[in-house]
Amino acid sequence: MRLSPIMREMGTLAGGNVLAQTIGLAAYFVLTRIYSPDDFGLFAIFYSYIEVLIIFSTGKYELAAVTARSDAEAAAVSRFALRMNAVVSALLLGVALLLWMLGGLPGKLSRLGWMVTLIPPMVFFCGTSRVYSFLFNRAHRYRTMALSETVNSASAALIKVALGLIGLLQSGLPVGTVAGRAVANLCYRLRLKSLSMPATTRGERLAAAKEHRRFPLFVATKDFVNAFSGNLPFLWLAVWFDQAEVGLFSLALTFTFRPVNILNGAFEQVLYARTAEGVRRHESIAPIIKSFLLKLNVVALPVAVLAWFAAEPLFGFFFGGRWTGCGVYVRALLPWVYIALSSTSLMFVSNVFSTQRTEFFFYLAMLALRVAAIAAGIHAGSFLLGIRLYAAAGMLVAASLLVWYLWQMRRYERTVTC
Repeated sequence: MRLSPIMREMGTLAGGNVLAQTIGLAAYFVLTRIYSPDDFGLFAIFYSYIEVLIIFSTGKYELAAVTARSDAEAAAVSRFALRMNAVVSALLLGVALLLWMLGGLPGKLSRLGWMVTLIPPMVFFCGTSRVYSFLFNRAHRYRTMALSETVNSASAALIKVALGLIGLLQSGLPVGTVAGRAVANLCYRLRLKSLSMPATTRGERLAAAKEHRRFPLFVATKDFVNAFSGNLPFLWLAVWFDQAEVGLFSLALTFTFRPVNILNGAFEQVLYARTAEGVRRHESIAPIIKSFLLKLNVVALPVAVLAWFAAEPLFGFFFGGRWTGCGVYVRALLPWVYIALSSTSLMFVSNVFSTQRTEFFFYLAMLALRVAAIAAGIHAGSFLLGIRLYAAAGMLVAASLLVWYLWQMRRYERTVTC
């Protein structure tokens, strides 16, 4: 049976992502025997700041490279994003150095110490990699994207293991992560000339930024709200509860959402490019989306059911006895993860139909629900209760977004058939 072009493209990118993430996940079998739950908790706190700050470093302008009307416009808006990323990262470096000299972050977060200075370079490398990935996405160069992610995972895993073995237990995970992303960034840059991006002037870059201002105004703001609320367990709960408990939750989160991110990263980018092209040509996009969702859920449902029953013994078997507490967090997260697998794969819909403003209100609602969930957990003195309510809030909003995305596509299909 011959695969359609879109399924081949998904297979290429998903295959590369699966290989990359499999390397990263396999490394955990070694890392969890070198690093303690406390070390993983500290790393989770470190990375939570990056996930929030990365949104502002490019203003989400990289997404405009896919919907731009010409290669020249895509080059202009991408170069604007790269310059914005460099400026924001430099400003963050100044702030990080100041925090370090003044004693770092308050309370238990002060354990990050000098590692706060690793946040700006990580933001920089993540930002440039995102811009490059969407340029290669526009050109349907999925092998380069897959290769860069594989290089990132392999190099990060090797460095983390090496640093752990020589005794750098607190800094090994953050340093390895930054180094891996830097190597992946270099991999993109070495292949950038193959895209033959047209030269752009300062005026063209500013004009492209103005044309696509919806991305920083609505998408970046929405993603910031989503990232901040998504990292509340590490930004808030970590201040009130034991860091080892945060580490157990972070590993459970990794092995529930990492597989989702493996697939979503490929599915969303390919579907985004194909759907944007279809809408520009005023063609039907329903067959692509329906086929994708059906095949996705046929596989995902039995896997989710199996994970529900097998999580507790599997974590203890693969990672050692001190990680058996992860199973209760996996079960708390699974319903949300299952809904999010479909919902986040369709996140591009608001960009295609320019409905980012409406989408923003969904994420405001999720922020309010998550703040209430975390506050309830802190008030009750229960980390697990906070996580269960936090996951329930995520599931509710993910289901609402999925319905809304499908409604928008159905409304578009009516214009095609008219």
